[in-house]
Amino acid sequence: MSASDNAARPHRIVIVGGGAGGLPLATALGARYGGGREATVTLIDEASTHVWKPLLHEVAAGRMDADSHGTDYPALAYRRHFRFRQGRMTGLERASRTVHVAAVLDDEGEEILPERAIGYDMLVIAVGSTSNDFGVPGVAQHAISIDTPREAERFHRKLIAASVRADARKAAGGEGRVDIVIIGAGATGVELAAEIRQTTRAHAAYGLEHLDAWHDVRITILEAADRILPPLPERIAVAATGLLERMRVDVRTSQKVTSIDATGVHTADGKFHAADLVVWAAGIRAPEWLATLDGLEVNRNHQLVVEQTLQTTRDADVFAMGDCAACPWPEGKRTGATVPPRAQAARQQALLLVRTVRARLAGTPLPRFRFHDYGSLVSLGEISAVGTLMGRLIGGSMLVQGLIARFMYASLYKLHQRSLFGTVAVVLDTIGRLLRGPVEPRVKLH
Repeated sequence: MSASDNAARPHRIVIVGGGAGGLPLATALGARYGGGREATVTLIDEASTHVWKPLLHEVAAGRMDADSHGTDYPALAYRRHFRFRQGRMTGLERASRTVHVAAVLDDEGEEILPERAIGYDMLVIAVGSTSNDFGVPGVAQHAISIDTPREAERFHRKLIAASVRADARKAAGGEGRVDIVIIGAGATGVELAAEIRQTTRAHAAYGLEHLDAWHDVRITILEAADRILPPLPERIAVAATGLLERMRVDVRTSQKVTSIDATGVHTADGKFHAADLVVWAAGIRAPEWLATLDGLEVNRNHQLVVEQTLQTTRDADVFAMGDCAACPWPEGKRTGATVPPRAQAARQQALLLVRTVRARLAGTPLPRFRFHDYGSLVSLGEISAVGTLMGRLIGGSMLVQGLIARFMYASLYKLHQRSLFGTVAVVLDTIGRLLRGPVEPRVKLH
């Protein structure tokens, strides 16, 4: 294609991954450029719907129905003027600026969409992260990682089944007990433990007449570090530990898991923890296939190494953001620090890339990313949370917990929804859910 053809053609922006950063970016760019002559915006994702990943622990425990809180990509694309292409990215040809997308199959294995090749002028990879099993034997066979809505719903079904079986055993005069072991005391593990404690009590109230969820559902968290929530300030960990203990969650630190089998979890100190259900939440890494993308540089966690402009180090037309990107963080506490894998970082990077597109189209220097840590919040069930707020207004950091922290945690999801649908739609949706509350069960029952 000639240079004049390139000049006349709209700038092709392709975003791979519709998560906490990729979908708001597609929405913002679609609203600004969609249907215009300057640029076209295409979003590629393996799934057909989006569920905000920080809330998957609520789906797993049963307090949130993924279907009712999912965002349909094609419908949003129509409303916000970007294109959606379903499929898994399988390859990249940088010379021809082409992304390869796998065929899409239905539940019976029949092909719905064929393999495709999609051209780009600017490519943004925002595929997030997956669980890191660190090579521990038995994780794939006997543990569940809450990385996707499908995995979260699978855990929920297994939790309901285990509770029903325990209730039946107790009704017959036997021991009715459900042992749940969560490996990893980061935000996912801690939040899941608190949600399970509260939702299993609701499940029991809806017909499990013999199961005492407070005493018969036993929840254990195993953490290899010497405290829970290792990436967060110690005072958050102390506050969260106290709240978990009041919920009868057994928190065990300095416990390195060596293997998992069909009956439970083995640790390096020779202990064995019997388990009906095991959740692996011990670490994250970027998808391994990123290391195969036509020579792009990755680190040992398979993250794409990027400059502060979010451009990959070996191709100025390929950008990466969110958990799958290793972005320099000069303001971090250690030399060579990279931006932490948090939803707020992905959101900030999406906002930067909107400015980046404007700069590319204008031919001006690209903006550089600086991460602003606004604190961390960890949900501890329906009515509590704990965390810190950081910012200039409070002159540093402030510990918050209880109902105020829970309200602030819920507001993060509302901000995410607002970036997709706008303020009016989010307000109306919130009012509708409040009005439906009295006629809906508190938790999902199947």
